[in-house]
Amino acid sequence: MRIIIAGGHGQIALRLERLLSARGHEVAGIVRKPEQGDELRAAGAEPVLLDLESATVEQVAEVLQGADGVVFAAGAGAGSGTERKETVDRRAAILTADAAERAGVRRFLIVSSMGADSTRTGDEVFDAYLRAKGTADDYVRGSSGLDWTVLRPGMLTNDAGTGLVRLEAATGRGPVPRDDVAAVLAELVESPAAAGLTLELVSGSVPVSVAVKAIAGN
Repeated sequence: MRIIIAGGHGQIALRLERLLSARGHEVAGIVRKPEQGDELRAAGAEPVLLDLESATVEQVAEVLQGADGVVFAAGAGAGSGTERKETVDRRAAILTADAAERAGVRRFLIVSSMGADSTRTGDEVFDAYLRAKGTADDYVRGSSGLDWTVLRPGMLTNDAGTGLVRLEAATGRGPVPRDDVAAVLAELVESPAAAGLTLELVSGSVPVSVAVKAIAGN
């Protein structure tokens, strides 16, 4: 499979690129800085230079042509203000979903956040983040041309992954290593039966592959 990851230089994305490449997939990552390319190549991914904050849907669709799946893992990141929550976490996600439909790529995964809610009130940056994520999730879930899965991890950590998770429609709050988020995404992208599901993810006691098979009804 050819898998394209939007936000290809992110912490989860780099981990996912390594996993997918090791599984024999052809992997590309969309990045906005040329100097990020070396890290993607080291992870086994082809860097594609494109700024999702300024690109058109036609430009993104051209990049996605021929892909078997798209993972939206871009994010404004810690330290960014409300404006970039809007331009990256909401607008870039919607743009990528539209581009995937235009390119005829049905499998679409979006990395969201636990607590994402388009109706979230509040003026803090974190409120804006959850509102942007929730709005993007709602848009993707309304896209009839996509076989979408929304993944909402709990509090992300850089602890070593355990390979043991809790993956359900509602898990309750909790931490989860980025390693394990990437492992779940790698399984989900290969699991078309998980389409149409919004899933929360925290650390737990179930092996990743078992957890994905259970929610996908395999």
